[in-house]
Amino acid sequence: MTKFDFPSGPDPDRFTKRIDELKKRLQFASPDVLAQFTGATYLPVTEWSGFFEFNLWNQPIRLSFPEFCVSNQQKERSVPIMDIALILYYFSTSDGTAIKNKWISFSDLPNGRFYDQAFQGYSGMLLAQSFREDITRFSKSAEKIGGLVENHGDASYKFMALPRVPILVTYWLGDEDFSASARILFDASASHYLPTDAYAILGSGLTRQLLKTIKI
Repeated sequence: MTKFDFPSGPDPDRFTKRIDELKKRLQFASPDVLAQFTGATYLPVTEWSGFFEFNLWNQPIRLSFPEFCVSNQQKERSVPIMDIALILYYFSTSDGTAIKNKWISFSDLPNGRFYDQAFQGYSGMLLAQSFREDITRFSKSAEKIGGLVENHGDASYKFMALPRVPILVTYWLGDEDFSASARILFDASASHYLPTDAYAILGSGLTRQLLKTIKI
């Protein structure tokens, strides 16, 4: 399937245009193949229509076929346009590659090295500055939003952004020479499921979710 660059910035017109392009491209795909590649469940209604069901950040999502309209099954309000674009990119990019269970940094993603410093600035560095040496508070925040404990660093938690898009947040305590640090990592199969810009958005979104718990 054709891969498109994820729009940068909040311009809704760019997202709308790209969403229309993705929908047109996906209309020619087999729903069974899409379900196999994305890990979503396909529920046929007729021979030519049905629904995909899957989770986005633990939220139950329904995607109609062949219209590719997105709805949140738990919330009546409309799904944000950026999330719609993210979902359609996931369905357009996914090729069914097995999750490798090997973590890589943002700089290891295609063209990620050019934007790694900026990504760390609004993700890992921001987390470290906010939680400082309070690893207990970091752990409680991660668990509050559904993180699963992993064995990396001094504390780490895995999140499933999409069925085949795991994301890891790892935290290291500081010492007399280095301050505390944090980093968001991705599975080595990441490029088979989303473009690099989309991972920047996912990392930023996860960071905001973690920081939001501090204020609750």
